[in-house]
Amino acid sequence: MRALLIAAALLAAAPAFAQTPATSAVLADAARAPAARTIIDGATWTCAGATCTASGGANQPATRACRRVVARFGAVSSFSYKGVALSAEQIAACNA
Repeated sequence: MRALLIAAALLAAAPAFAQTPATSAVLADAARAPAARTIIDGATWTCAGATCTASGGANQPATRACRRVVARFGAVSSFSYKGVALSAEQIAACNA
């Protein structure tokens, strides 16, 4: 019985160990990428060249997260926040 309870507890905890959806941006100008980690709305961003990735972050719409990143890093050519990828039209609005 105890083994069954332990197995059930582990299965219930499994989603906590699941990988979080991707958050990333490709900057239009790699020269604007910060050299150090940068925190924006709770998301910790690191960049390698023009490609930046993040972990964590506030619960907000991807379009708002994009505007906040553009304000700090400059225009983006692609953007995905917690698994939600923006369309070309949304990226154009974000960069405006």
